[in-house]
Amino acid sequence: MYRVDPKQALLDHAASHREATELSPQAEAIIAAPVEPTISGAVVVGIAQVVEALLLAILGYGIYEFYVELGQPAFYIPVILASCLLANVLFNAARTHRIGAYRTVLTQIGRVLAAWTLVMVVLAVGIFFLKASDLFSRVWLASWFFGGAVLLVVYRMALRALVMVWTRQGRLRRRTAIVGGGSDAEILIEQIRASASNDIAMLGLFDDRIDDRSPDSVAGVPKLGKVADLIEFARRTTVDLVIVSMPLSAEKRVLDMLTQLWVLPVDIRLSAHMSKLKFTNKAYSYVGDIAVFDMADRPISDWNLVFKWVFDKVVALTALVLLSPVMIAAAIAIKLESKGPVFFMQQRHGFNNELINIYKFRSMRSDMLDSGAAKLVTRGDQRVTRVGKFIRKTSIDELPQLFNVLKGELSIVGPRPHALQAKADNKLYYDAVEGYFARHRVKPGMTGWAQINGWRGETDTIDKIMQRVNHDLYYIEHWSILFDLYIVMMTPVRLLNFENAY
Repeated sequence: MYRVDPKQALLDHAASHREATELSPQAEAIIAAPVEPTISGAVVVGIAQVVEALLLAILGYGIYEFYVELGQPAFYIPVILASCLLANVLFNAARTHRIGAYRTVLTQIGRVLAAWTLVMVVLAVGIFFLKASDLFSRVWLASWFFGGAVLLVVYRMALRALVMVWTRQGRLRRRTAIVGGGSDAEILIEQIRASASNDIAMLGLFDDRIDDRSPDSVAGVPKLGKVADLIEFARRTTVDLVIVSMPLSAEKRVLDMLTQLWVLPVDIRLSAHMSKLKFTNKAYSYVGDIAVFDMADRPISDWNLVFKWVFDKVVALTALVLLSPVMIAAAIAIKLESKGPVFFMQQRHGFNNELINIYKFRSMRSDMLDSGAAKLVTRGDQRVTRVGKFIRKTSIDELPQLFNVLKGELSIVGPRPHALQAKADNKLYYDAVEGYFARHRVKPGMTGWAQINGWRGETDTIDKIMQRVNHDLYYIEHWSILFDLYIVMMTPVRLLNFENAY
């Protein structure tokens, strides 16, 4: 996979967001057109994994219950759960939890049964070496193995049938942009139409060339603009996949485009259809029958989306229950001190630069509210009330954003969403830092890696906002659930440092 050095990209990335302010009429028409409802492939994969694991666990415990003389459930239940977890890991390692894999028969079933057999071998060997054969029945183990194999075949065939129906209906199609033009792009488009028309909804072409090698239309697909225009286009309408149609020999052009496209939360693939070099099958993934190289993936996708979603909802609900007395007390104090609403709503940039309204406790006098944050709050700011000073220092003013998390607009952990007019050294953040919008490849969060490393509060200099962005990009590149958990645990500790909070 192509990897971008975040710090270097911040320096090298062209100022595409400033150039791409006017799109072509064709691009504007696509943006204005209603987007056909589709089913997220990532959601399908996540739900399919959960259901499969639950069915295997229920089957394993059901067989135990049928053979009532087998012993205590305290021995069986942990083993069943661990085996189902291992099975899920192996199914993913065998790449069977992919939309493309769900459409196959022999390949999918063969890999699933091989992985399931390996799970049972590991379980049997573990029982033997731990000398626990008197605790576990061989009849139960054999029954779960054969019963699980049948279950997996039936489940995967039912899943395949469902995916094929959605494929025929076009509900799993990915909105796709192609980078490149000319004869290379024409061959690619024809191959997509021949083998992936139900998977791919082609939006248009983007190419920096303006000569005869890049006409205004290729195989009936319109050229919508330059690569910089694609960055703006993808912020204003849904783009799931970008396929770069360039030969591997054009290394500099490929790297330049990938560095620009890196800021987008999309899957980026480099088509191998024109390459004379031949690699092993493991080097490719496929769009229909078209071999491609995986250059970049969405930062959080597939099974990780499910983990992240569950983590956000569980932590948000728990925090609301535990912190409700604090929130009620803050609301009463705000109301008693000054006239005006308890809550304050402010527009900020969310995932993929979408505008969201975040909730906060009001910390300023109601006649001095600054909804666009055109002027940052500074030490001794006269706009801030006495209660406001306290809730800002302790970050209590941010607690209503737990409702944004439950609505799905924020995550518990992620890059902090900035106000639209926030400035550093009299420059808007996205003008001050190249590649700034790369931090919006994931949902913004209530807390983040930058905040627990001391980069919270006032950002009056370019260096401060640069440090925030660098930490945000580090978080995106290294995300994991354990990383999120660590940040959540460290946040209360870091909040005790009031140095930059006012």
